Amino acid sequence: MEDSWATSASRQALGIDLHIEPTGSGLRRGLTDALREAVRSGRLAPGTRLPSSRTLAVDLGIARNTVADSYADLVAEGWLTARQGSGTRVAERPVEAPRPPRAPARRTTGSPRHNLDPGSPDLASFPRAEWLKAARRALTAAPNDALGYGDPRGRPELRSALAGYLARARGVHADPDRIVICAGFVHGLRLLGEVLHRRGVRDVAVESYGLDAHWDILTRTSLRTHPLPLDELGTNTVELDAHPVLPSPTRHAPTPAPAGTPAPSRRSTSPSLLPAVGAVLLTPAHQFPIGVPLHPDRRAAVVDWARRTGALILEDDYDGEFRYDRQPVGALQGLDPDRVVYLGTASKSLAPGLRLGWMVLPESVAQEVADAKGPSDWSCGVLDQLTLAEFLNSGAYDRHLRSARLRYRRRRDQLVEALAERAPTVHATGIAAGLHAVLQLPPGTEQSVVRAAAWQSLGVTGLSTYRHPHAAPSVPRPDALVVGYGTPADHAWSGALDALCRVLP
Repeated sequence: MEDSWATSASRQALGIDLHIEPTGSGLRRGLTDALREAVRSGRLAPGTRLPSSRTLAVDLGIARNTVADSYADLVAEGWLTARQGSGTRVAERPVEAPRPPRAPARRTTGSPRHNLDPGSPDLASFPRAEWLKAARRALTAAPNDALGYGDPRGRPELRSALAGYLARARGVHADPDRIVICAGFVHGLRLLGEVLHRRGVRDVAVESYGLDAHWDILTRTSLRTHPLPLDELGTNTVELDAHPVLPSPTRHAPTPAPAGTPAPSRRSTSPSLLPAVGAVLLTPAHQFPIGVPLHPDRRAAVVDWARRTGALILEDDYDGEFRYDRQPVGALQGLDPDRVVYLGTASKSLAPGLRLGWMVLPESVAQEVADAKGPSDWSCGVLDQLTLAEFLNSGAYDRHLRSARLRYRRRRDQLVEALAERAPTVHATGIAAGLHAVLQLPPGTEQSVVRAAAWQSLGVTGLSTYRHPHAAPSVPRPDALVVGYGTPADHAWSGALDALCRVLP
């Protein structure tokens, strides 16, 4: 009896799940109508194998003969087919699903034919084969508990691999216990904004040119951003000394203002009335989007300022792996690991869709950031973390970066050559490193070039788009384009370059 039950149960387990709700006055007719409608509507696609009559009868709690008769009716009508050894299947016949009411057509601009907007690498060059090999090795070696909710700081395998790589390649002082894995730079910045606000910080200095998405993240954590001056030496961090000094790096929230006091601006106060700032957000290795590295004197000045005031430096090392005509600029964090938060991601080196980033934190804030992330690692997929750890440890990451540098350098050189030949009045700057160039345009032409690019279905961005709304009047306002030469796939690069040269003055 026990063996008979087991055999019966195993046969039932082999049947597919099928959601059917018989309706009508009789079971046979109701089941037949429900199955016919499922086929007619396209919910059961042609070729789909249906459960055996025994399995479906058990699932629905009805007699097997009722199901068999219903199947026979639909076979006779041509909706189903039944062959010995093949079971009962939906007939291979064109079935048109009911069409929903046509919605009013909406005009959409769509994606540009040629995309030179900065911010993404060549996604077609993602090392799929090597990544799959690393994923297979990582999953094979992973302990069972790795598939649980996990440490909010991230998998220890990835934190250890990153500590070794960042120390070797970027000069970062990285202890695995002070690394927190995050879902990209924006996620990390949001966590840091929350921690800063809890510490009583209300104002953060930023660069005059940057991404408004980053400024908005800080704003949403109730922080105000204040742009610093910028020139050919990079962001003028010496200006931070003109700000009042914070009384304590971990002060409590300030006393509420008296009733009736006007609310501060969401983005910034007037440049002439800058309050104390508790942190500064910088891109010191390759200022985005201008492209200059922060001058050594200013690197030293901002670290000295952070030591004296107890403030934090948030270092966005977004494309530090890519350099061409200069020696690599080490991470600012190496000058003072206790005052600099180092942030990096795989978005430029591999692909933004991985949603993998990391923060190397001072000991004084590491636990606070981990607490802000939550009791479990909800945001970063464990398998991708383990795969990236294997990718780093195996040397595949270094090999991929070397190959990518050669490809992007070749594109950069082709861009410079094309400008010299076809648009000699336009000069490319900020091209010693990174994946984008700033094309200096004749005065007063930026907007007309951007409009011309739109007509050519060419995605480019004017430099003015990246200017902070409260940047000081003394900060230059050059007419320029920010061109992401790393974005197109190899086969699309020449076409994008031709389209760009056609719209330049």
